[in-house]
Amino acid sequence: MTQQTILVTGASGFLASHILLQLLAEGYTVRGSVRTAAKGAHIRKVLEEQGADTSRLSFVELDLLQDAGWAEAMAGVDYLLHTASPFVTTTPKDPDDIIKPALEGTRRALTAALDSQVKRIVLTSSMVAVCHGHDKSRTKPYGEADWTRPGGDDVNAYVLSKTLAEQEAWKIMEQANRRDDLTVINPGFIMGPLLEQDIGTSGAVIKRIMDGEFPGMPRIYFSLIDVRDAAELHIRAMQNNAVFGRRVFATGPSLPMVDIAKSLAENFPTYAKKIKPRQLPDFLVRLIGLFDGDVKTAAINLGRRHNMQTPLIETLLGRTLKSNDEAIRAMGQSLIDLKQV
Repeated sequence: MTQQTILVTGASGFLASHILLQLLAEGYTVRGSVRTAAKGAHIRKVLEEQGADTSRLSFVELDLLQDAGWAEAMAGVDYLLHTASPFVTTTPKDPDDIIKPALEGTRRALTAALDSQVKRIVLTSSMVAVCHGHDKSRTKPYGEADWTRPGGDDVNAYVLSKTLAEQEAWKIMEQANRRDDLTVINPGFIMGPLLEQDIGTSGAVIKRIMDGEFPGMPRIYFSLIDVRDAAELHIRAMQNNAVFGRRVFATGPSLPMVDIAKSLAENFPTYAKKIKPRQLPDFLVRLIGLFDGDVKTAAINLGRRHNMQTPLIETLLGRTLKSNDEAIRAMGQSLIDLKQV
């Protein structure tokens, strides 16, 4: 059993809860940040229902927009896994509702970690910090030197929040002469098994497909990763010097949304009549987007396919990622088990 202590911010999130589950299984002492004590108690119960021994788990109350508590939360911490950041599919009226907590939260977390001499930091970013704002016709895979260009017509508040927050993280580490003590994980669209009734943003998309809310699928593409793989990548990145100072693009092959619908229909025939695995014309998607915020956000990515260079996945995991179909099936089954569909 390890004596190392890990602080995981945003502990109630979909990805973070899986990270907590895996860290506890590996014997780490884990400190999770939550907004309220009640949220911490809820997550503890969720993890215990998954068979976790939570005797080495504690919670601290932190706010991305407030200074209070960060220094105390970081005391005695060996590694910081900073996962906390807003994730939405519908763009808010005020972009700062997303950008401000993402940016300020990154500053607070990393500054407190450096002040307390944390050994290393793993930051959860996103592939959207890499591949937006580029020419729509680009087919060349995106690499670590690529960044989203803020002026692009496919750059919304969420995309900008992830881009600015990750750039700020690298800036902070470079100014402290500790660049190699940061690894950034850039996941694609995270799917896989849900642990609780709060199904999050990605779960909500799959729920809408299974409930038959979409008359068809827009011509958009997803680069997926199973949440169990994404969680493991964060943990392996803590101590593997092959990824020190690197960005780890964590995603499988890109696939069209219509293929996600087909996978759900094939894996869950009881729901096949509701699911519409057909591709909608672009003009109709834009029309629907006038009345549906999620579809409006998706419409800016019509026809855009993002291929990522992913050489570090097998370095960290020692294997390939779980298949897209497995990740889709696991999330669909979770929604059924939770009686969400």
